[in-house]
Amino acid sequence: MMEFTPIRPIERLWDTAETQTAQSVNDPAGSMFANIFRQAIQNVRDTNAEQVNLEYQLATGQIDNPALLTTAISKATTAAELLMQMRNQALDAYNELMRISL
Repeated sequence: MMEFTPIRPIERLWDTAETQTAQSVNDPAGSMFANIFRQAIQNVRDTNAEQVNLEYQLATGQIDNPALLTTAISKATTAAELLMQMRNQALDAYNELMRISL
């Protein structure tokens, strides 16, 4: 006689704040996949904010070194490209999984 283990249901990636708080108490690891994307999105926001701030400071004469702005622009561009590549890879993996016939 064969014994079958039940399949866990699919969990949502993004929940409301209440659900996330309750989940983090019960499951400290949380959804690693969702956390990686949240961190990447936050990184894009942070680097973009830094770029905008340095653009303002350069335009108003508050900084003397324009290389700081160039570096911030490169960081923001790289962060956005990384997020897009992560999204593309996740979509490719999802599409591959959808093509699998059982």
